[in-house]
Amino acid sequence: LLVARRIYQNHPSHHVDVGSRMDGVVAHVASFQEIEVIDIRPQRNPIPNVTFRQADMMAPLHESLHECCDSLSSLHAIEHFGLGRYSDPVRYDGYLLGLNNMYNLLRKGGKFYISAPIGPQRIEFNAHRVFAISYLLGCFTGKYKVDVFSYVDDNGDLHENAVLSESEVQRNFGCVFGCGIFELTKL
Repeated sequence: LLVARRIYQNHPSHHVDVGSRMDGVVAHVASFQEIEVIDIRPQRNPIPNVTFRQADMMAPLHESLHECCDSLSSLHAIEHFGLGRYSDPVRYDGYLLGLNNMYNLLRKGGKFYISAPIGPQRIEFNAHRVFAISYLLGCFTGKYKVDVFSYVDDNGDLHENAVLSESEVQRNFGCVFGCGIFELTKL
Protein backbone atom coordinates (compact mmCIF):
# COMPACT_ATOMS: atom_id res chain seq x y z
CA LEU A 1 0.00 0.00 0.00
CA LEU A 2 2.90 2.36 0.73
CA VAL A 3 4.24 2.04 -2.82
CA ALA A 4 0.78 2.23 -4.42
CA ARG A 5 0.15 5.43 -2.46
CA ARG A 6 3.44 6.93 -3.69
CA ILE A 7 2.65 5.97 -7.30
CA TYR A 8 -0.76 7.61 -6.95
CA GLN A 9 0.79 10.78 -5.51
CA ASN A 10 3.38 10.96 -8.32
CA HIS A 11 0.78 10.53 -11.14
CA PRO A 12 2.95 8.74 -13.73
CA SER A 13 1.88 8.66 -17.37
CA HIS A 14 2.94 5.02 -17.85
CA HIS A 15 3.61 2.65 -14.95
CA VAL A 16 5.24 -0.75 -15.43
CA ASP A 17 5.63 -3.45 -12.80
CA VAL A 18 8.13 -6.29 -12.92
CA GLY A 19 7.35 -9.46 -11.01
CA SER A 20 5.29 -8.12 -8.11
CA ARG A 21 2.29 -10.00 -6.81
CA MET A 22 -0.93 -9.45 -8.73
CA ASP A 23 -2.93 -9.34 -5.50
CA GLY A 24 -0.55 -6.73 -4.05
CA VAL A 25 0.78 -3.55 -5.64
CA VAL A 26 -0.50 -4.50 -9.11
CA ALA A 27 -4.12 -4.69 -7.92
CA HIS A 28 -3.74 -1.52 -5.86
CA VAL A 29 -2.33 0.49 -8.79
CA ALA A 30 -4.86 -1.00 -11.25
CA SER A 31 -7.63 0.39 -9.04
CA PHE A 32 -6.68 3.96 -10.03
CA GLN A 33 -4.75 3.72 -13.33
CA GLU A 34 -3.59 1.42 -16.10
CA ILE A 35 -0.52 -0.67 -15.35
CA GLU A 36 1.66 -2.84 -17.57
CA VAL A 37 2.97 -5.99 -15.91
CA ILE A 38 6.04 -7.96 -16.99
CA ASP A 39 6.50 -11.36 -15.38
CA ILE A 40 8.13 -14.69 -16.19
CA ARG A 41 5.06 -16.44 -14.82
CA PRO A 42 2.01 -16.70 -17.11
CA GLN A 43 -1.09 -14.64 -16.38
CA ARG A 44 -4.14 -16.81 -16.86
CA ASN A 45 -7.01 -14.36 -16.54
CA PRO A 46 -7.40 -10.83 -17.84
CA ILE A 47 -7.59 -8.14 -15.16
CA PRO A 48 -9.16 -4.72 -15.74
CA ASN A 49 -6.55 -1.94 -16.19
CA VAL A 50 -3.71 -4.51 -16.45
CA THR A 51 -1.75 -5.19 -19.64
CA PHE A 52 0.36 -8.30 -19.29
CA ARG A 53 3.61 -9.27 -21.02
CA GLN A 54 5.30 -12.58 -20.23
CA ALA A 55 9.07 -12.15 -20.37
CA ASP A 56 12.27 -13.19 -18.65
CA MET A 57 13.88 -10.02 -17.30
CA MET A 58 17.26 -11.76 -17.23
CA ALA A 59 17.19 -12.10 -21.05
CA PRO A 60 18.13 -9.27 -23.40
CA LEU A 61 15.47 -6.57 -23.32
CA HIS A 62 13.61 -5.94 -26.57
CA GLU A 63 14.54 -2.46 -27.83
CA SER A 64 10.88 -1.38 -27.92
CA LEU A 65 10.94 -1.57 -24.11
CA HIS A 66 13.95 0.75 -23.65
CA GLU A 67 12.85 3.87 -21.78
CA CYS A 68 9.20 2.87 -22.18
CA CYS A 69 7.94 4.17 -18.83
CA ASP A 70 8.27 7.02 -16.37
CA SER A 71 7.37 4.86 -13.36
CA LEU A 72 8.47 1.33 -12.48
CA SER A 73 7.91 -0.99 -9.54
CA SER A 74 9.35 -4.34 -8.58
CA LEU A 75 8.37 -5.49 -5.12
CA HIS A 76 9.79 -8.69 -3.65
CA ALA A 77 10.86 -10.00 -7.04
CA ILE A 78 14.55 -9.27 -7.63
CA GLU A 79 15.64 -11.55 -4.79
CA HIS A 80 14.26 -14.53 -6.75
CA PHE A 81 15.86 -13.81 -10.13
CA GLY A 82 18.17 -16.60 -11.24
CA LEU A 83 17.37 -19.07 -8.48
CA GLY A 84 15.04 -21.24 -10.56
CA ARG A 85 12.09 -21.02 -8.18
CA TYR A 86 9.73 -19.65 -10.84
CA SER A 87 10.97 -21.77 -13.78
CA ASP A 88 13.59 -19.14 -14.54
CA PRO A 89 17.08 -20.23 -15.57
CA VAL A 90 19.54 -20.68 -12.71
CA ARG A 91 21.98 -17.76 -12.90
CA TYR A 92 23.93 -16.49 -9.93
CA ASP A 93 23.98 -12.99 -11.46
CA GLY A 94 20.30 -13.07 -12.45
CA TYR A 95 19.36 -10.23 -10.12
CA LEU A 96 22.06 -8.01 -11.68
CA LEU A 97 20.75 -8.77 -15.17
CA GLY A 98 17.24 -7.97 -13.96
CA LEU A 99 18.31 -4.71 -12.31
CA ASN A 100 20.08 -3.67 -15.51
CA ASN A 101 17.00 -4.43 -17.63
CA MET A 102 14.78 -2.51 -15.23
CA TYR A 103 17.16 0.44 -15.44
CA ASN A 104 16.77 0.32 -19.22
CA LEU A 105 12.96 0.22 -19.01
CA LEU A 106 12.83 3.53 -17.16
CA ARG A 107 13.16 6.99 -18.68
CA LYS A 108 15.63 9.48 -17.25
CA GLY A 109 13.97 11.25 -14.31
CA GLY A 110 11.54 8.36 -13.85
CA LYS A 111 10.65 6.84 -10.48
CA PHE A 112 11.68 3.31 -9.50
CA TYR A 113 10.04 1.63 -6.50
CA ILE A 114 11.89 -1.51 -5.44
CA SER A 115 11.72 -3.69 -2.37
CA ALA A 116 13.76 -6.69 -1.30
CA PRO A 117 14.68 -8.59 1.85
CA ILE A 118 17.39 -6.83 3.88
CA GLY A 119 19.83 -8.13 6.44
CA PRO A 120 23.21 -9.86 6.36
CA GLN A 121 23.76 -10.68 2.68
CA ARG A 122 23.09 -14.29 1.75
CA ILE A 123 21.26 -16.69 -0.55
CA GLU A 124 18.67 -19.00 0.95
CA PHE A 125 18.56 -21.40 -1.98
CA ASN A 126 16.27 -21.73 -3.81
CA ALA A 127 13.92 -19.40 -2.01
CA HIS A 128 15.49 -15.95 -2.20
CA ARG A 129 18.41 -13.66 -1.59
CA VAL A 130 18.74 -11.28 1.33
CA PHE A 131 20.64 -8.09 0.51
CA ALA A 132 22.79 -5.89 2.71
CA ILE A 133 21.53 -2.32 2.38
CA SER A 134 25.06 -1.12 1.60
CA TYR A 135 25.24 -3.59 -1.29
CA LEU A 136 21.94 -2.38 -2.77
CA LEU A 137 23.02 1.23 -2.42
CA GLY A 138 26.18 0.31 -4.33
CA CYS A 139 24.03 -1.18 -7.11
CA PHE A 140 22.09 2.10 -7.33
CA THR A 141 25.13 4.44 -7.23
CA GLY A 142 25.58 6.44 -10.43
CA LYS A 143 22.22 5.28 -11.76
CA TYR A 144 19.67 6.57 -9.28
CA LYS A 145 19.14 9.12 -6.56
CA VAL A 146 17.55 7.68 -3.43
CA ASP A 147 14.45 9.79 -2.71
CA VAL A 148 12.96 7.81 0.15
CA PHE A 149 13.97 4.70 2.08
CA SER A 150 11.48 2.87 4.26
CA TYR A 151 11.71 -0.56 5.78
CA VAL A 152 9.79 -3.23 7.61
CA ASP A 153 11.78 -4.56 10.55
CA ASP A 154 12.03 -8.16 11.74
CA ASN A 155 8.95 -7.63 13.93
CA GLY A 156 6.82 -6.54 10.96
CA ASP A 157 6.74 -2.84 11.87
CA LEU A 158 6.91 -0.28 9.05
CA HIS A 159 9.39 2.59 9.38
CA GLU A 160 8.70 5.25 6.75
CA ASN A 161 11.25 7.79 5.52
CA ALA A 162 14.19 6.34 7.45
CA VAL A 163 17.46 8.26 7.35
CA LEU A 164 20.19 6.29 5.58
CA SER A 165 22.94 7.07 8.07
CA GLU A 166 26.20 5.16 7.63
CA SER A 167 25.84 3.42 10.98
CA GLU A 168 22.25 2.25 10.32
CA VAL A 169 23.13 1.14 6.79
CA GLN A 170 26.08 -0.91 8.08
CA ARG A 171 23.86 -2.66 10.63
CA ASN A 172 20.96 -3.05 8.13
CA PHE A 173 18.76 -1.10 10.55
CA GLY A 174 18.99 -4.09 12.88
CA CYS A 175 17.28 -6.43 10.41
CA VAL A 176 18.18 -10.06 9.85
CA PHE A 177 15.22 -10.63 7.51
CA GLY A 178 13.50 -7.29 7.03
CA CYS A 179 12.18 -5.58 3.92
CA GLY A 180 13.86 -2.55 2.38
CA ILE A 181 11.64 -0.27 0.28
CA PHE A 182 13.41 2.23 -1.95
CA GLU A 183 11.94 5.06 -4.01
CA LEU A 184 14.56 6.10 -6.54
CA THR A 185 14.84 8.61 -9.39
CA LYS A 186 16.81 7.62 -12.48
CA LEU A 187 19.73 9.98 -13.12
